[in-house]
Amino acid sequence: MSRKAGTFLVESLIRSAKHFNKSEVECLMKLFDTLVAKSSSHFAGAGFDRIVFRDTLHSAFGMTDDVMLDRVFSTFDKENKGSITLVEWVEGLAVLLRGTLEEKMKYCFRVYDLNGDGYISKEEMFQMLKNSLLIQPADEEPDEGIKDLVEIAVKKMDHDHDGKLSFEDFEKSVRDENLLLEAFGPCLPDIKSSIIFEQKVFREVPM
Repeated sequence: MSRKAGTFLVESLIRSAKHFNKSEVECLMKLFDTLVAKSSSHFAGAGFDRIVFRDTLHSAFGMTDDVMLDRVFSTFDKENKGSITLVEWVEGLAVLLRGTLEEKMKYCFRVYDLNGDGYISKEEMFQMLKNSLLIQPADEEPDEGIKDLVEIAVKKMDHDHDGKLSFEDFEKSVRDENLLLEAFGPCLPDIKSSIIFEQKVFREVPM
């Protein structure tokens, strides 16, 4: 890439990602190149694959839930090509690390809307909660406990009472109670791991 093209790309990413300055974007571009080098040759040059993405989020942010990691990948992969491009990488991290509440609500809703129909259904809630809960009451069918949780969530968050959550339902619930942002599973890094990630990457220490 020529120097002029590189400068244009950095400036474009500063505008689209919003939350990073010039040196931070350049550091994320270097990390991106490192991740592409680890990826399968199929995507060489264009981006990095799902495996590298999952490994990176696991090591950087401690994310381990397979369903959540796949959904986060799909949310980053806006072009639905099965790889993460540089623009998707920088814009996605901008929301993950420094997004406004509005940006994070839209991101979490997309993660939780498993089939992309614009709603979080009871079935989708069940699927996500089933994977994120570790301990089940011994005297109860595990699925029954999760169904109870789903009903509690719907009762609390379904403001228009149609049995599913629209973005409007989700947004109102989260604005009333911020803890509901990750109601159906962890899909954002915690503050501590975000700070450590930024310190490593923006000081250009290899991951």
